[in-house]
Amino acid sequence: MQQGEGSRALDRRILQVIGPDFEISRGSPLPLGATLERGGINFAVFSKHATAVSLVLFLPGDPEPIAEFPLDPAHYRTGHIWHTFVSGLDPGVEYAYRMRREPNEAPHLHRFDPNALLQDPYGRAFSEDLPWGQRTAAPRRSRILDTRFDWEHDQPLNTALADSIIYELHARGFTQHASSGVAHPGTYRGLIEKIPYLKELGITAVELMPVQEFEECEITRPSPQGAPLLNLWGFSPFGFFAPKAAYSSDRDPEAVVREFKTLVKEFHRAGIEVILDVVFNHTAEGDETGPTLSFRGLDNLVYYIVDPATGRYHNYTGCGNTVNCNHPVVRNFVLDCLHYWVTEMHVDGFRFDLASVLGRGRDGTVLSNPPLIERIAGDPVLADTKLIAEAWDAAGLYQVGSFPAWERWAEWNARFRDDVRRFVRGDAGMTSALAARLCGSPDLYGGSRRHPYHSINFVTCHDGFTLADLVSYNEKHNEANGEDNRDGAAENWSWNCGHEGPTADPEVLRLRRRQVKNLAVLLLLSAGVPMILGGDELGRTQQGNNNAYCQDNEVSWVNWELERWRRELLRFFRLLIRFRKADPLLRLRNGAERNHVRILWHGVKPGQPDWSWESRSLAMQVCGGEGEAGGFYLIANAYWEPLTFELPKLPGGKRWGRVIDTARESPWDILDVGAKALARVGAAYRVEERSVVVLAPAGGGVGGPGNQGRTRGAEDEN
Repeated sequence: MQQGEGSRALDRRILQVIGPDFEISRGSPLPLGATLERGGINFAVFSKHATAVSLVLFLPGDPEPIAEFPLDPAHYRTGHIWHTFVSGLDPGVEYAYRMRREPNEAPHLHRFDPNALLQDPYGRAFSEDLPWGQRTAAPRRSRILDTRFDWEHDQPLNTALADSIIYELHARGFTQHASSGVAHPGTYRGLIEKIPYLKELGITAVELMPVQEFEECEITRPSPQGAPLLNLWGFSPFGFFAPKAAYSSDRDPEAVVREFKTLVKEFHRAGIEVILDVVFNHTAEGDETGPTLSFRGLDNLVYYIVDPATGRYHNYTGCGNTVNCNHPVVRNFVLDCLHYWVTEMHVDGFRFDLASVLGRGRDGTVLSNPPLIERIAGDPVLADTKLIAEAWDAAGLYQVGSFPAWERWAEWNARFRDDVRRFVRGDAGMTSALAARLCGSPDLYGGSRRHPYHSINFVTCHDGFTLADLVSYNEKHNEANGEDNRDGAAENWSWNCGHEGPTADPEVLRLRRRQVKNLAVLLLLSAGVPMILGGDELGRTQQGNNNAYCQDNEVSWVNWELERWRRELLRFFRLLIRFRKADPLLRLRNGAERNHVRILWHGVKPGQPDWSWESRSLAMQVCGGEGEAGGFYLIANAYWEPLTFELPKLPGGKRWGRVIDTARESPWDILDVGAKALARVGAAYRVEERSVVVLAPAGGGVGGPGNQGRTRGAEDEN
């Protein structure tokens, strides 16, 4: 190509995004970010402490800018917001900012670098369209998008939190394994392909681990085998308004946004809500030695909690920095971000990582009435969204049961996790604690302003052992993370059932599968909102790794190869979820409903529960309305020997029928109460060692009409 032809080609490219009437004018300070308007684009960015700001424009793929506009503070600044309107500019252009402070009397606080290209905190997409795991040293620029999308009248599902069953999954790891059978593994489209599976499982919401743009290549150390380690989990965001591009099957920035929106629309079409795991407590810029990407170069002293004497970051997150969440500007940023994901992306709720950080003041102190948490709770746009707090941080602040809630916030109930784990493994002194967890943790979520559904019950989550590993390992095995097994929680309340790790011993395997079912029953049949870790229903293992954040391989990917015991476990989960959905007594909406439910506690003798330190068994009878009809009868025996429980009499000559017995082999471990008659039992029931049994009135009960007779082949049990 001749030099003249090259220049003309560049001119044509420029004219595609910059019209012939291109010019800049003062523009508007609001809204922040880049806003498409008639005739051009308005740019607005906050910086209180900068004395000079430039807007830099790029063509996609070009390393050098096509234009750079210094913004005269006398004309292009309103208060602390710098702004301009560029006419003749269309979607497709990329942009960044340069900032400086002159004189900079405190460079340890005001970390301005006039050579750094800074991302817009409100950027909807970024310039790099690299495939997953590919490193780049080039700075990312924000991209202007045409965000039009046909939602086809999609509306929020607004499933009551009390009716919800949450399924936590990783957008890449869920379908990346070769056995997933999807055409687009590891992507949003791959998740769409798995919607029929999730719908059949019976969950009502998926909770996606972070999908806000993050840098997966930030880990510099290799594994002990020399392989690269990647930040798979994504708890290190730099683009709070942008869906992760590498999770899209088409990484064109506009296609990424469309694919994510399609995912939400298709999940809604299937009756499944989408909850995002969001990280507002820290960013990918890390500590003082980390990269300058956005906040640090825009206004470090505003966006982070900084020691004014040394310039070091307060680190309440364990990730190098802490976002200054209760600065007014940062509060507005968080609300704007949440509004965007609800209004533009149609998501149904949020789980807030290390949410207790949101309650720290601008000097790091714990606030009694944190304004950001209150604003989120009372925000009218978010009125129907689900708000779930991880109610602790990495600096020792633990607020499970005491998180400032304003009647809106639910919490990950870590007390439920620990107490249920300890009971099932056979610890002494856990019977009373189990009783509290089964009936909705009234010790944590009682009173007039907290309800059972404020307790998000879980036994496993992304952080820790999977359900299968919880019954297979006494110790963590994180050597593959390259940190000499120092990372991850040391105490997991786990038990390996007599052998550490993989084994061919049929007795150990039988006990492990029983323990998995025990944990599942206690999770799904407790008052509150159950959350299942994706893949637990398939017996997924992480090979004893309880902190697999950097394992982008078969350690973290869901294996869809269904050998017989996996199919049986999946069936168990499906029917267990169906059982929960069939009984309204498990889905209490408020404290008043809890007051109208009768819970009777029993031991091996009716009405005589054993609350002693050495007790390892408990029976709970749940009744609705007057008398003792309806509901169900749950017996949990964590003792290492069988126990025989005398059963309380039912009114009207009704008899108990067996729904679940985790000691029995499939298919007799759980019966489909909606399709089959229950297996009637006698006046007493032998509960095998380390097992859970659930009974229901055989003349109706949970299963409704038609449960009068016996299941084929079943006999009365005494």
